[in-house]
Amino acid sequence: MINPGIERIGQIALVVHDVEKAVAFYRDTLGLKLLFQAPPKMAFFDCAGVRLMLSLPEKPEFDHPSSILYFKVPDIQHAYQSMTGRGMAFEGEPHLVAKLETHDLWLAFFKDPDSNLLALMSEIPHSTAVHTP
Repeated sequence: MINPGIERIGQIALVVHDVEKAVAFYRDTLGLKLLFQAPPKMAFFDCAGVRLMLSLPEKPEFDHPSSILYFKVPDIQHAYQSMTGRGMAFEGEPHLVAKLETHDLWLAFFKDPDSNLLALMSEIPHSTAVHTP
C-alpha cells in the first residue's frame, strides 16, 4: 500500500452551540491559545500544534456530541486542582486506568459547556508514579 503522506492530525472539529461561551471555556478554563475567530460561527485554538475548531453545526445531522478528546498533561493532579480551582466540575477525580510496562495511565473526565465529553490524560513514568494499593 502506498502511503498517501499523512503525517499527523492537523485539525479536530467540535460542535458547539454558543461560540463565545465555548471560546471563554477553552481559552480561560483550559488555557488553550486562541488562534483566531471567524464570527459568528467558528473559533480556532492551538493545542500543541493540532488546531481545534469550534463551530456551530452546519447541518442538523452534524449536531451531536463529539468523540472524546484527551488532553495530555504532565501532572494530572496539578491540572485537576488548577481547573477545579477555576470552577471546573469533573465527572470524578483523576484515577488510574492502567499500569503499563513503563508508565501508569491516569484519566479525569469533564464536559465543556455543550456537553462534549473531554478528558485529561497523564502518562506517569514508573520512576515517579504514585502507586495505589
